[in-house]
Amino acid sequence: MTFTQRSSIFVIFAALIAAVPVASAATCSNATLNGVYGVLSTGLNGSLLPATSLVQATLNGAGTLTGSATKSSDGTILTYNTTGTYSVSSNCTGTLSWTNEEGKTENANFVLNSSNKGAFVIQTDASHVQSSVVAAQGTATCTDKGVKHTYSMELTGTDISIGEVAAVGQLVLNGSGKISGTVTLSLYGTIVNDVSVTGTYSISSNCTGTATITPEGQSTMNLALVVVSTDKEIMAVETDANTVVSGILLE
Repeated sequence: MTFTQRSSIFVIFAALIAAVPVASAATCSNATLNGVYGVLSTGLNGSLLPATSLVQATLNGAGTLTGSATKSSDGTILTYNTTGTYSVSSNCTGTLSWTNEEGKTENANFVLNSSNKGAFVIQTDASHVQSSVVAAQGTATCTDKGVKHTYSMELTGTDISIGEVAAVGQLVLNGSGKISGTVTLSLYGTIVNDVSVTGTYSISSNCTGTATITPEGQSTMNLALVVVSTDKEIMAVETDANTVVSGILLE
């Protein structure tokens, strides 16, 4: 290859690089978070006992929020309303404060993700070990008929009478309130494969709901639900006493 040929190739290569647009860093503000979100939290509470919660929160784009929560704190099931504030930095990180079931303020840091349609959150209060996944509701069609999909499901946590439990499977929501499917269970290390599941579900117009699922030969599980991600995802927390179990259904 001659010097002229090498020079021509270099010029073409440099021109191609110059033609590629440079991605600019995202710029965020409080207005970035504006709408309805589901928040699924797991970890240890202020007494370092297992806890999980599911919140549907409305953020107004100006730094304040309201919401409703279902929480299992070491197997005690609680429902309550919450209020709070948030602040989003230009680099798409931020801070969050909200009221818990006792009206006390709790705090967290977060990082936005999914093109700012969701976030990962970590609680920053001492003696808590709690993290959360956040997803925007989007334009979900929230009726039984609208939430008609085949979902993969993952649930994990603690049944206080047994120990650590987990379930992974496939659930079919048929559009008229019925659930069918199969799951594999791990009940404190005892594996139960390919268990048939039956159940029911009900989705309200505000994108919250309830479900019952009964794996064959096992106890019925009652769940509180929040539909997010334009009904492609459902967050769930078990509402049976003495359980600390939560998870996600994904289309």
